[in-house]
Amino acid sequence: MGKRVQKYQPSRLFLLGRLLYRLLVVLSVLVVLLFCAYQLLRQKPGQASGPAPSAVLPSAQPSGELTPTGLERKKDTWTFLLAASDQASGNADTIMVGMYDTVNQKAGLVSIPRDTIYHGTRPDGGHYYKINSTYAYYGAKGMQEAVSELLGIPVDHYVTIDLAGFEAIVNAVDGVDFEIPVPMSYDDPTQDLHIHFQPGMTHLDGQEAMEVCRFRHNNFNEAQVAYTDVDRTRTQQEILTLIAKKVLSQPQKVGEYVEIFSEYIDTDLSLGEMLWFVEPALGFDLANLSTATLPGDGTVTYKGWTYCYQLEQEESLAIINEMINPYTTPVTLDMVNMPQT
Repeated sequence: MGKRVQKYQPSRLFLLGRLLYRLLVVLSVLVVLLFCAYQLLRQKPGQASGPAPSAVLPSAQPSGELTPTGLERKKDTWTFLLAASDQASGNADTIMVGMYDTVNQKAGLVSIPRDTIYHGTRPDGGHYYKINSTYAYYGAKGMQEAVSELLGIPVDHYVTIDLAGFEAIVNAVDGVDFEIPVPMSYDDPTQDLHIHFQPGMTHLDGQEAMEVCRFRHNNFNEAQVAYTDVDRTRTQQEILTLIAKKVLSQPQKVGEYVEIFSEYIDTDLSLGEMLWFVEPALGFDLANLSTATLPGDGTVTYKGWTYCYQLEQEESLAIINEMINPYTTPVTLDMVNMPQT
């Protein structure tokens, strides 16, 4: 009788190693496929040409030619309108313009006070004189064009968010720690809005962050505080910066952010265009983000409208050029439309 040949039995360690190898191969293929899909989907965003010359009011032109178009732009630099509406009136409650220079990794965020003077025409032929009303009459696209005209620069894209979306983003980053600047005591049952905070460092969830951002003044039966629209825009900028810092520090939640974006945010950016910003944004240092609010006087009466905010032209122009000008040359006074009384 011949010898019995014993069948080779691989060890458990060998089998585990083979399984891990196969998993790594599958994962590698998935990574390559996802990367290829990302490269195929991502698309360089378009750019606006700037405000049309016919849009500028003659009264806003001190001298020289009307707003030019076709000026040379900084390489791979985009501007964005960031806006949120007032739940009660439909007007814009928050108006900001952002600039992102992806080459030099610099960004600017400038707030435009909601009562800033703007000479607009309603669909029925009448007129309105505060820029926040543009949103109610013409939506995000109309607001984009009005802001471009006001500042004398192209605004390439718009991003608008509703209150539920803002709350969802804050909750997704597990809230933010913010220094409440003044005592806040305000109730508006018609909007189901109740704001009650004491000064000091406070951890805010989504709803609380929304309340702090919307606060303008205390109820009239409460002690009033020194808190202007400029202070309010500064609060909004600081909270947005805190949110951005946490978003950039939590790339593992990108799927959750994309889901919130698709559900709550309205933008003219396509998915491919949004993906184009992912790669540069991952390397962005928030120390390179500068913020400001356009200076002016919020006690002005303009064409019978009270408490209008008249921009200080020279100081506003300096901020525009320093933080959000996408051109290689400075914006000048003959390019902007900042009505004065």
